Amino acid sequence: MSTTVSTPDSEQTCAYCGSRIFDHDPICVRDCDDDCGSPAFFCNYACLSARVDEKDLTAGDACEWSPEE
Repeated sequence: MSTTVSTPDSEQTCAYCGSRIFDHDPICVRDCDDDCGSPAFFCNYACLSARVDEKDLTAGDACEWSPEE
């Protein structure tokens, strides 16, 4: 499987807040557990973090750690 990398359009907006991504510090995210669909662009880490929290995307995806193990 391969993924094509390309630069988004200069008018590309943030998937969370709608701001133009290149007015900030853009981040590209691609869900490769679901056929590496189209990338989602966020204008900064705060919007990405807010989207992850809002959609509860970390639930069940983290390893559990215990100091006894």
